[in-house]
Amino acid sequence: MRWTFFLREALRGLRRSSAPALAATLTVLLTAVVLGVFIPIVQATTGTANEVRSRVVVDVYVKESATQLEQSELREAIESTANVKTVEFISKGEALERAQEKNPKAFQEGAELLGSNPLPASFRVTPEDPDRLDEIVDRLNAGGEPQLAAIDEVRDREEDTDKILSATGLVKALTAGLAVLLVLASIALIANTIRLSVFARRREVEVMKLVGATNWFIRWPFVIEGIIVGFLGGVLAVLLLAIVKTTFVDPLSDRFALLAAPDTIDFPLLVALLMLACVAVSALGSGITLRRFLRV
Repeated sequence: MRWTFFLREALRGLRRSSAPALAATLTVLLTAVVLGVFIPIVQATTGTANEVRSRVVVDVYVKESATQLEQSELREAIESTANVKTVEFISKGEALERAQEKNPKAFQEGAELLGSNPLPASFRVTPEDPDRLDEIVDRLNAGGEPQLAAIDEVRDREEDTDKILSATGLVKALTAGLAVLLVLASIALIANTIRLSVFARRREVEVMKLVGATNWFIRWPFVIEGIIVGFLGGVLAVLLLAIVKTTFVDPLSDRFALLAAPDTIDFPLLVALLMLACVAVSALGSGITLRRFLRV
């Protein structure tokens, strides 16, 4: 019975303060739409940056004179090295095939001119953490000298690696910073809008407090109002996002890889997250904002 009373009071309060309630609902709607668009963009950008970082590798070239035993020892040494994720052996024939795929004419002419395959066998090492690539290089090529008999040369493509790591690191830092700022700005915007709505009814709160109503008796209708406002704003935002998704994003996902990025959040999960955030922020904003007006 008591919750029914609070619900009735909340609905009555929304009718009496329709303009501030509408402003709060629109604020929640716009904020949720912005977050609903920005979250997948941040995830897609970060996923693309991580994909680029996965291309950071170390190539360990094997001597022509290396025996099978020495190659096996080299592979075991690489696999036991810290920060090694995968090890791929590329034979001389595979190396030539890959080179011909990239530049068929040049390598065909070069092989014909030399009369043999000029490319060495190698181990391609992918690190778990590209930022710690030096651990692998130092283990196999300390001081610029190969540490095992089968090693001819160790190349980490230092210049390309530095460019990839710096660029992707900057992208990830910027997107993370923007995400944090947007979330904080969204919370502040919704809270301030709800504060204006509560401020318009401060006299009502003061009167209820003076006649002996407890703090939570006064607070619950406002909290329920916040839940209703957040729910309505979230539902409208989800409907708008669903329309945009089915009308624009899905048809274009085949053309633009960023839109079809597999690392982006599933739409149902995004909907649940936005609804939860809208309701929670609105309810908390109403309850916390009301606290200053309860000090009579």
